[in-house]
Amino acid sequence: MDIALQTEPVDVDATLDALAERYRRAGGVGIDVLNLIGGRAETLLDKLPQVARAGLQDATTRALEQAMRAAHLSRGYVPDQKSWLNTAVGTAMGALGGFGGLPTALAELPVTTTLLLRVIEGAAVEYGFDPKAENVRFDCIRVFGSAGPLEADDGADLAFLTTRLTLTGPAVRGLIARVAPRLATVLGQKLAAQTVPVLGAVAGAATNYAYTSYYQEMAHVHFGLRKLAIDADLPLGDLVERLRRRVGKRALV
Repeated sequence: MDIALQTEPVDVDATLDALAERYRRAGGVGIDVLNLIGGRAETLLDKLPQVARAGLQDATTRALEQAMRAAHLSRGYVPDQKSWLNTAVGTAMGALGGFGGLPTALAELPVTTTLLLRVIEGAAVEYGFDPKAENVRFDCIRVFGSAGPLEADDGADLAFLTTRLTLTGPAVRGLIARVAPRLATVLGQKLAAQTVPVLGAVAGAATNYAYTSYYQEMAHVHFGLRKLAIDADLPLGDLVERLRRRVGKRALV
């Protein structure tokens, strides 16, 4: 991890306010998607065929494993991109994935997962973290443990920020096994949206826009808090709790 030395006092409250705004913005991008497809997040999975629902967790686990390898290898060839370009690429991929219904949406799944992981890694780099460091790679996967963009969240779901794992050989597979079930539900909602009759390509573009925007913002929250903990020399858990209170207060407005 390569963190630049802090030379000026850190305005902790201002930084937390900015991160809270990112957190709220991340949670709002899925509303238009749900309005577009005329459904609710909790009912989207019911629209998938049973065979697809049954194999979703295995498909997600494979997609995560492939994404970790591909995202890591691609760093030597493709530099991190601007946020708007990441979102544009993700949106185009979603449209292509939704154009052919479930088969193309399933084929697009690992590609989109790789893009999302690269977006998360890019955010880590912005805060001075080395994406090749094992603990940072773990953090990137942990960002997938946050609620997806189609889930309502009042700020209570911040536990992923303080998760601790021992860095051992099988730890990566253990982490993927922990994250995959929740991510499978999240990506299952995306797949279901992409299979909506007539709207498949449009819904695919909209969901990928929402997912790319969401995980980009959540990565900034995650690594922004970790950087703040280092710069301000404060416990990460305390900062997470202060962020939780900020998000909760504004969520009631």
